[in-house]
Amino acid sequence: MSDQSTPSQTEQTLANLLKEDRRFEPPAALAAEANVKADAYDEAAADSDAFWATQAERLSWDKKWDQVLDWSNAPFAKWFVGGTLNASYNCVDRHVEAGNGDKVAIHWVGEPVDDTRDITYAQLKDEVSQAANALTDLGVGTGDRVAIYMPMIPEAIVAMLACARLGAPHTVVFGGFSADALASRIDDCGAKVVVTADGGYRRGAPSALKPAVDEARTKTDKVEKVLVVRRTGQDLGENGWDDAVDVWWHDAVGSASTEHACEAFDSEHPLYVMYTSGTTGKPKGILHTTGGYLTGAAYTHNAVFDLKPETDVYWCTADIGWVTGHSYIVYGPLANGVTQVLYEGTPDSPERGRWWQIIADYKVTLFYTAPTAIRSFMKQGPDVPDRFDMSSLRILGSVGEPINPEAYVWYRHVIGGDRTPVVDTWWQTETGAVMISPLPGVTAGKPGSAMTAIPGISADVVDDEGNSVPNGSGGYLVVTKPWPSMLRTIWGDDDRYVDTYWSRFRKQGFYFAGDGAKKDTDGDIWVLGRVDDVMNVSGHRLSTTEIESALVSHPKVAESAVVGATDPDTGQAVVAYVILREEAGDGGPEIVKELSDHVRREIGPIAKPREIMIVPELPKTRSGKIMRRLLRDVAEKREIGDTQTLADASIMDLISAGQSTSTED
Repeated sequence: MSDQSTPSQTEQTLANLLKEDRRFEPPAALAAEANVKADAYDEAAADSDAFWATQAERLSWDKKWDQVLDWSNAPFAKWFVGGTLNASYNCVDRHVEAGNGDKVAIHWVGEPVDDTRDITYAQLKDEVSQAANALTDLGVGTGDRVAIYMPMIPEAIVAMLACARLGAPHTVVFGGFSADALASRIDDCGAKVVVTADGGYRRGAPSALKPAVDEARTKTDKVEKVLVVRRTGQDLGENGWDDAVDVWWHDAVGSASTEHACEAFDSEHPLYVMYTSGTTGKPKGILHTTGGYLTGAAYTHNAVFDLKPETDVYWCTADIGWVTGHSYIVYGPLANGVTQVLYEGTPDSPERGRWWQIIADYKVTLFYTAPTAIRSFMKQGPDVPDRFDMSSLRILGSVGEPINPEAYVWYRHVIGGDRTPVVDTWWQTETGAVMISPLPGVTAGKPGSAMTAIPGISADVVDDEGNSVPNGSGGYLVVTKPWPSMLRTIWGDDDRYVDTYWSRFRKQGFYFAGDGAKKDTDGDIWVLGRVDDVMNVSGHRLSTTEIESALVSHPKVAESAVVGATDPDTGQAVVAYVILREEAGDGGPEIVKELSDHVRREIGPIAKPREIMIVPELPKTRSGKIMRRLLRDVAEKREIGDTQTLADASIMDLISAGQSTSTED
């Protein structure tokens, strides 16, 4: 976000005009026993280094650090300087050594019904050791990169931990990405081995993965070996196996020794590279290192979810191909020794209540999912979740994008039974761990607001000059001090790292997140989305998030996406795509006018959409992010751009063929 030409975003430019007066106090019993209480904010502010040193003590260190933070070469941080540790040991071995080897680490649920496995920490340790030995036999050593392209099966976690055990940085590529996307990531980081599967299950059918790896290999010369899990047993085709390169997991890992001695690595040793989209079209390889990242993931998982590892059953619905899966399925939860659920498939396979059935079956207590999933359930109504006993739930989490206030309240009421705090978390691939969130035992939750930075994190909303804006004003979301789980650079491109994240507020030394935000009158933070998703309508700056929230607050709307389309009169015009709740019917001119008038009442005439299109679905990536770029293509009647990262590319055909309705008076 180094573009210095971004329009001014002062009090008038990013003001979230929606008023939210609802508050949800922490349950008294939870507050009394909370892991983190209000005094943690003052403790962290008084001595940041001492606070983070205390959090690092959660981990097992082979050698303790000499210095908590070296910021002498900003923005290139070094945390826990001189300390050595092994991430895999911290996630597995130490729990076994502490006598918890028989504790279930993973309740795995495959998409096909009755396809389940329970894996204890002792069993996980054995398989991670076997996989580390197998990777060593395939030529992987310290510093070598390994690409992982897998469905949501336990072997994916095993592969990640085996790489960490060897000091071999992994790059996990989401299994929904194309061969081209996979090849570009393999090429960029120089991965010599790919770990994959023949396929996985999605919506009741096998979905192939191995052919994409084979195709990717034709586009890069980096790959030496491919380690393949047999998951679906599907036919790989006539040319789908190369004996010189391909190795079955059950042969290589299954025959390997369960003994593997951990080596301790420097705290700053690379742990993984996670690719995220770049404005130039070239993916950015975000580098996370070991000690600081693991400290941040373990601390935030414990604090934000008030984790009680002896009794909690935790479930994060993310995919390990995204950073949420890294921090809050693999490294944070396993470092904390929790029992968790891992689910392979989609929320509605074989039937709509699958997620709620899993919560009931495994007595899940902590549940972490995305607003897009919540809104899709809102569309279906409460009848499906109401069939299941989810009284075990005690905390709900939201991640991925700002959650609309109405979706927050629905989530808390229908899924949480009006008794569970909702932790609405803001963070990024780059930050490695949660940065802004309510604390469930401290914060009176405010629907739609991520509230304030958690203890140890310093975040602010600033104007163009980097000055903190007053309460009630909008601006840019920044992090004002370094934090342990921060990205260290962009793989192979230090200059791009500095330019992208640190150049806009170079003078102040702030990390710029690329998001717009507002402080409300209480000083709580409302994240408004990417600054790129701010529209200029007749000189007024409007956030897509606030208009989407206004639409979703209408009782007939389940989900919406708003984009700014070029307009000869106003510069940009608001174009809205709306999914109706099932009970609202198919829509028509009457409901379009009703929704337009609703936005006008909630925000003002300037936010009234030029067009509202009633659509069956929205274009989303497999991680649930709405692809507004494609919606802008439709709104401006351009050829639809690249759809390879969409979960279902056919959605664009339905949207393009649909009828938009003008809302002009």
